[in-house]
Amino acid sequence: MNILMLAINDPAGTAIAFTNAINRYTEHTCRLVTKELRYTCMFEKDLHEEWLDAAEKQEVGVLMEEADIFHFHMTCDEDTPFCGFLPRDFMGRTIIVHHHHGHPDFRGDPVKFERKYDERARINRLVSTPDLLKLLPGSRWQPNIVPIHDVLYLPRPDIKDETVQIAHAPTRKELKNTAELLHVLEKLKAEDLPFGFTMIENKTHAECLRIKRRSQIVFDHLQGYFGISSLESLSQGRCVVAGLDDWNRRNILEITGAERLPWFLSSLDTLEDDLRELILNHETRMAYGHYARTFMETYWNEQRMISHLIDFYESCAC
Repeated sequence: MNILMLAINDPAGTAIAFTNAINRYTEHTCRLVTKELRYTCMFEKDLHEEWLDAAEKQEVGVLMEEADIFHFHMTCDEDTPFCGFLPRDFMGRTIIVHHHHGHPDFRGDPVKFERKYDERARINRLVSTPDLLKLLPGSRWQPNIVPIHDVLYLPRPDIKDETVQIAHAPTRKELKNTAELLHVLEKLKAEDLPFGFTMIENKTHAECLRIKRRSQIVFDHLQGYFGISSLESLSQGRCVVAGLDDWNRRNILEITGAERLPWFLSSLDTLEDDLRELILNHETRMAYGHYARTFMETYWNEQRMISHLIDFYESCAC
């Protein structure tokens, strides 16, 4: 299959991760075309419209013509122009996939997207986290992936007597419980607990990974689901704090076949006590970090998760 992923912007680098994994681990070919840069992360790109010369833009048209699958991420669709080409003009019997990632315009009005897909008879629908299954009827959860064997995703050796470092990398602070985290950390600082804290902002993706890899504790958020930041830090063997609801917990265990989750599960009510325990207890942090890496290697590696996507493609209808 020739798969063409199309995105206005690549959500947290997830589309390029899928692209690379398909090309690395399967017999199929995948390319990714993007239009905009958002945030300052500078995720890896394939064909980024504003960086392409005239010949490379023509390549986008050829890829559209040869595609067996158009895989649209987030809000873009067949009427979104890429390098002067409209996917609509190349659809024919091309399989159409719509993939949502929890972006605010989708969460704010999921019915708008459901209605559009129903009107266009679009039944090939993916979501990036289990909570979104409830927002888009008929969708399937495709877990995001991270390249766990790349050097920045490998665990860092434990260095004894280091001050405990806590990291948090919010793209949207209002959606990541950042204010609540800062409030708790102020209270713990008043107790003279031995820890440092880094709010990761305005950094490249590589810099973000390096900071999290040097940290002993990474806080994702307490919204009931998990972000790509969780997967990156679990791969690095970090102790990752997040709040997952029962729905997400069940879906994760079901798709992975694991007996337990790798996150240190917390909530707004317990966050202060949980962070205090982790700051003071080296053994607990190490145990969670060790299992986090084992979980990613065993249950959430690229080959395993990309096989779910290939199975989905093979089941799709035009």
